[in-house]
Amino acid sequence: MPHSDYTVPMTIRIAAVALAACTLTACAQDPVIDAAECRNALTPEEEQAGWRLLFDGQSLDAWRSYREDSVNDGWAVENGCLTRVGRGGDLISREQFGDFELKLEWRISEAGNSGIFIRGDESERTIHYTGYEMQVLDNVGHSDSKDPSHRAGAYYDMIAPDHDTTQPVGYWNRVHIKAKGPHVEFWLNERLTAQFEQGSPEWQALYEQSKFTGRPRYGTLLQGHIGFQDHWDKVWFRNIRVLAE
Repeated sequence: MPHSDYTVPMTIRIAAVALAACTLTACAQDPVIDAAECRNALTPEEEQAGWRLLFDGQSLDAWRSYREDSVNDGWAVENGCLTRVGRGGDLISREQFGDFELKLEWRISEAGNSGIFIRGDESERTIHYTGYEMQVLDNVGHSDSKDPSHRAGAYYDMIAPDHDTTQPVGYWNRVHIKAKGPHVEFWLNERLTAQFEQGSPEWQALYEQSKFTGRPRYGTLLQGHIGFQDHWDKVWFRNIRVLAE
């Protein structure tokens, strides 16, 4: 996917200035999400199509911590959102998925970093050694945004979005991931940010230039867990739903 010059939209720059001023005054750097924000429900159309929730705003039964039997105290339900609250490692779905669609919304803390994994397993020390990552990032406040392939919506370290479609910190971002056989698409806020054919010559060329070349099982799976990354920053997820074949 072609890379374009990265220009921060004026609305985001204004929001960043406002957040900086907030930090210098009495505003909380780590705001509490109001329970009314964390909606977790299917639309009638989604129900009819066969979508199902992987998180209902109350239970973490569909999830567990990486290489653990249950969810450790690094992740919790906070006012109806699935939230990274402390050091706990990555979180993965109990179920594995092959061909599927995933929809969810995320909200990142100021200067925060996280990620969404698909098709990973537990054969290596982290899911990052096998699964693909769709990057979650504060594009304005985090230094990782200097690398285009590390910005929000990117296929991390492989394909950079050719535009910035993120909402500013404090707002929710909508994800849609489609995986059908080797074909994968990442969508952020209704815009395509990356697509690739797993194992294709084009994918192999990107892999050989990435940080994953020392991970031989990376990108080899057509089925695996969905995961959320613990990158030490607070992140919120809501309305996590899947359509699996």
